[in-house]
Amino acid sequence: MLKIIFWLLLLANAALFAMQKGYLGALYSDGREPARIGRQLQPDKIRMTAAESAPAAATSLASAALAPATAAADLAPAACTEVGNFSAAEARRFSSQLAERMPAIKFVRRETQEVASHMVYLPSLGSKEAADAKADEVRRLGISDFFVIQDSSPLRYGISLGIFKTDEAAQKQVAGLAKRGLSGAKVGTRSVSSSKVAFQLRDLGGDNRLAFDKIKLDFPAQEVRSCP
Repeated sequence: MLKIIFWLLLLANAALFAMQKGYLGALYSDGREPARIGRQLQPDKIRMTAAESAPAAATSLASAALAPATAAADLAPAACTEVGNFSAAEARRFSSQLAERMPAIKFVRRETQEVASHMVYLPSLGSKEAADAKADEVRRLGISDFFVIQDSSPLRYGISLGIFKTDEAAQKQVAGLAKRGLSGAKVGTRSVSSSKVAFQLRDLGGDNRLAFDKIKLDFPAQEVRSCP
């Protein structure tokens, strides 16, 4: 009996040893890699199909297209918007509204020289007293960009309501004044060189753009343009 047990144990150990060394690989398989690949015919000629390679190719193309766009966005300069030309009084009012409604925006104030030939004005009132009384009326309408003309021209004791480069801009000023309750303004030709103020603002996007557009409604005669 002991001999039988001895030989059975010996055979079991021999079988276990053969399995560990792979001597029995030809007799059984667990169905996993790499044994299954090893049994395939010409495994070195296996290639991905078009369906398998398409997602990888699409991902590669998308990455290649995105990279230049991202780089261009990084290199693009910040947009700059210039508005003006303002008189000194208008410039103070405009900068005050910028500080109130757009406290985070940065702006640069630029002095300019404007040569214009179209003046919006009220005709001569005949005397300094009458001109001063009319000036008080204009102020009560909320209009601050004006002055009483006191030279020796036929317009003496009239009221200047703005100097403009083009007739179109001057006519817009007349229409804007009429909406605010000031009638009788006219457009005349008169060449004048005056100091003006322009404002340059950067990154006017989103909420800043909306706030800027609302402020601009109070300054209908002012031109908005790209920074020079």
